[in-house]
Amino acid sequence: MSSNEHSTFKIAFNLAAACFISGIVIGSVYFVTAPVAAQKAEEMKQESMKSLVPEAEHFTEVAGHEGWFAAEKGGKAIAYIVPSESKGYGGKIKMLVAVTADSKVIDFSILEHNETPGLGDNAQKPEFRQMFAGKGADKLEVTKDPANKENIQAMTGATISSRAVTKGVREAVEAVAAYKAEGGAK
Repeated sequence: MSSNEHSTFKIAFNLAAACFISGIVIGSVYFVTAPVAAQKAEEMKQESMKSLVPEAEHFTEVAGHEGWFAAEKGGKAIAYIVPSESKGYGGKIKMLVAVTADSKVIDFSILEHNETPGLGDNAQKPEFRQMFAGKGADKLEVTKDPANKENIQAMTGATISSRAVTKGVREAVEAVAAYKAEGGAK
């Protein structure tokens, strides 16, 4: 065996050993941190839902509806947390929408978006979100008429984002109304 073949073999062996050891270290770190990360993610989800429906005592998953939770108080569903998604100016807008048991908006939380800073991302601000509170699906339409107080006022310079968020919220309200009409939990 020449010294070049021996050197190539030695380099390959060292590289394989380094990869094996690195894999063991990464696997060990994941094994230790994965349960902590999962617990932290669950806590953040519970906090997010609690901020949407503060009077709820606890949240339970709604069978047959992925990502849905019933906000319960006194053993009764007082609201539903429903994931929703629509297409805005900058792409997908993902949100959680809190809807009362009688299909009215409580609040919503935007989880992910790529809207223009200072324009479309203003949908997260309380001034815009408060316009949705207490509205049913029939009132969830965007308007540019300042005299129209029944519907949702478009954000200045961000009509597409306004419509996208409103559409996502309206779809969540309609989904809860359909669920209740089908005989969903009382």
